[in-house]
Amino acid sequence: MCTSLQYTDVAGAPYFGRTLELDIDEPWVLAYVPAGMPFTSEAPEHDPVTFTGKHGFIAVTAPARMPTKEEPLTPNDLKVIEGLNTEGVTFSLLAYPSSGSASEAAANTLAAIQAWDLGSWILSQFSNVEEVKAGLSDQRVYLTRIALVGNAVFPFHLVVHDKSGASIVIEWHDGVENVYDNPTGVMTNGPTFPWHLTNLGNWTHLTNVDKSHAKFGSLEARQPDSGIATATLPGSHTSVDRFVRAVFYTNFVEKVDGPDHALVTLSRIMDNFDRPRGATTSPPDAAAGEGVKFQGIDSGSSGPPTEYTVWTNMADLNRGRFFFRSYDAFNWTSFDLAEVAAKADGPRILLTPRLDPMGGDATEALLAGKAA
Repeated sequence: MCTSLQYTDVAGAPYFGRTLELDIDEPWVLAYVPAGMPFTSEAPEHDPVTFTGKHGFIAVTAPARMPTKEEPLTPNDLKVIEGLNTEGVTFSLLAYPSSGSASEAAANTLAAIQAWDLGSWILSQFSNVEEVKAGLSDQRVYLTRIALVGNAVFPFHLVVHDKSGASIVIEWHDGVENVYDNPTGVMTNGPTFPWHLTNLGNWTHLTNVDKSHAKFGSLEARQPDSGIATATLPGSHTSVDRFVRAVFYTNFVEKVDGPDHALVTLSRIMDNFDRPRGATTSPPDAAAGEGVKFQGIDSGSSGPPTEYTVWTNMADLNRGRFFFRSYDAFNWTSFDLAEVAAKADGPRILLTPRLDPMGGDATEALLAGKAA
């Protein structure tokens, strides 16, 4: 359902990319939230958590409710799926339906932040991964039931990167929170993150070096083309295979010089995880899958459910550039976060269907977007 990864250039600067796969589309909202914005997170039977943003951020969000004329959307209503803040911290929400919720059964008066609000909290409050880890150690998290996914108990895990190249994965299993350092910079979906790391021990034979000839008895056999090194690379769209492939590409693709060249290279890597509609289908009796069903808008397809790459994003963590490409777009749309932060006098929102499918710089379009 999602693939996230980190690519580094020849100087070690990190660049982040992720895909999001669903079998439906959503009313995605690109939002800019400035520093100084107040937030409130209210968990049932807990004291609310209030915080004021220290850093501005840009994010792909899903509205938690439908807006009305009397009650327009506020930053509290826009739940972050993917984002980048002005300090070079990224936040990603990926499907992981194994959280359970020991916390939801116990009522208490301790202040707790809803897990659904962690994107806004992390992006608005912290400058690096170490600060996020320290903040989580002091903050109680309530595993929210999400109406958007059939009232499931927060079926996601979280990935955070910073511009030093540090990365963590945040997971809940049977209600217990685990924060893992991520030495690979890669994450997909289930099983647990430690399981994915253990599974890499089954793939130590992978190499990008072609072995294009061999001798069988007296027969000299030769491969007529390049690329045989990837013959044993797992090829399915499952989270397990995508994790291995993402590690392969981020380790073996050439390290290039300069951020513009690096973003082109990262874009080519992300293309390997682009999933067209209909490549696989999930009939009603299929028992597999992540078990996460978004209650989205009609995809326009009358056939059986098919997961596809609804959108892909990239981020240049050091320069504060954010890139977005929807399924219906031909090219990338870019946003300069530093410019938005310098010019915007408040929150801004932009519906993703309004983006030009031919891409280009949409910084001014976001600045001209409706105030949230």
